[in-house]
Amino acid sequence: MDRNERRGKYWPSYVCFCYEHDFVLNVKVRITDILKQSMKIKNKVRSAILSRSTDKVNQKIGIELETIIHTNNYKRLPAEEEGTFSSVDLLRLLNDKQDNNGSYSLEPGGQLEWASPPFVDLNNLQSSLELFCNQLDSLLNSKKLTLVNYALDPKFSPDEVGLINEKKYQIMDKYMSQSGSMGKWMMRNTASIQINLDTTDPENMEVIAFVSDCINPIASYLFANSPFKQMIPTGFQNVRQLIWQNTDQLRCGNLFDHQIYSSNGLINRYIDYVMNVPNMFKVDRFGNYTQSQSRIGDRLAMLDESGRLNEADINIALHQIFTNVRLKSFVEIRGADRTPKGFEIAPAAFWVGLLLCDQIREQVHDIVKSWSKEDRKMFNLCAFSLDLEQEGPLEESYRYWIEFFSELSIKGLADRGLNEEKHFANYYSHIIENGPFSLQAQSHESKDHS
Repeated sequence: MDRNERRGKYWPSYVCFCYEHDFVLNVKVRITDILKQSMKIKNKVRSAILSRSTDKVNQKIGIELETIIHTNNYKRLPAEEEGTFSSVDLLRLLNDKQDNNGSYSLEPGGQLEWASPPFVDLNNLQSSLELFCNQLDSLLNSKKLTLVNYALDPKFSPDEVGLINEKKYQIMDKYMSQSGSMGKWMMRNTASIQINLDTTDPENMEVIAFVSDCINPIASYLFANSPFKQMIPTGFQNVRQLIWQNTDQLRCGNLFDHQIYSSNGLINRYIDYVMNVPNMFKVDRFGNYTQSQSRIGDRLAMLDESGRLNEADINIALHQIFTNVRLKSFVEIRGADRTPKGFEIAPAAFWVGLLLCDQIREQVHDIVKSWSKEDRKMFNLCAFSLDLEQEGPLEESYRYWIEFFSELSIKGLADRGLNEEKHFANYYSHIIENGPFSLQAQSHESKDHS
């Protein structure tokens, strides 16, 4: 065989080999670049989450209090309606006060939300809360409006409640109508109290988030306050919890539901989870909201590649997650119903006693990390019912764990030495004696009709 024959015989395979080799090499390079970019973005998200880390002396507490409002003729205050006093008008009057006592905003169905200033001491938070409540009462009285003392609108269905005229909420509304069966109920008809806790370092944040995720069912019982749905008693159903459970399984529920089973490495696992959740919307440089089809991680990658990724984009992404516990630049705990008037401080006090007293927090952490996955699954199911005899972890009853962790919280508050235990102890005694407010309100209604 001469030289040309050999070349004709062997050259094609050699060329194929070269092309294949280059293709594999290019793929490997591209994968390496993608992994590097992904790690770069994750590090930026992690930095944003840890951006408010502080020392223990300055570890602050804040709340976000949502309120449903009716008119004096038992109608829902319109979210936004031309020619009629609405939630938008109420918000404008509150913002005009400029009292530096937190900030005001509206939820999708016109529910008023007050975000408190952050405080180290619960007593100062209570003073701020009382100032807000007094101002709101005065304004509601002057406009002949009524504060609804429940976490679920007791009368109206979502179809009877208008939506705020904001593009973000319109996009969310469309998305929520497809993501689960109860998204419209969540957006228009519920109110909660969210607790915001500063953290001192990554490990502190991870333990606080993990512990609060594990014992979310305790807060679900203690602060249950959704006794009626379209005027029908809800019985032992913990309705606001059920509404959230059926809103969007991709972005709601417990951290446990998203394979976050431990405090170790929780922040990184949380970021991995967030990156794979679909965007509901994206926001351009001018603050305009548009629908998005990409994953959150893909959106952040695109912004990073163009050199435009900033902390505001990361915060928009983090705000599209609605787990019972979520990470922002602090830990946000979302499991409590809006309590009746006068008890709004109680959820914050419960969590502060368990999570901001070092000795108590580590004791609770040691307990919950010993629970098996089956214990956790069973306990999370307890959150949807107000039956105290349900079985919880380690074959103890729901009642046992509610009393156990509540008493630990009171001890933690006492150990902080700030005279804060009154903000939960009195509330707890009332619940243990009479049951959660969901059941109390139904009992009172039954007696009134008997």
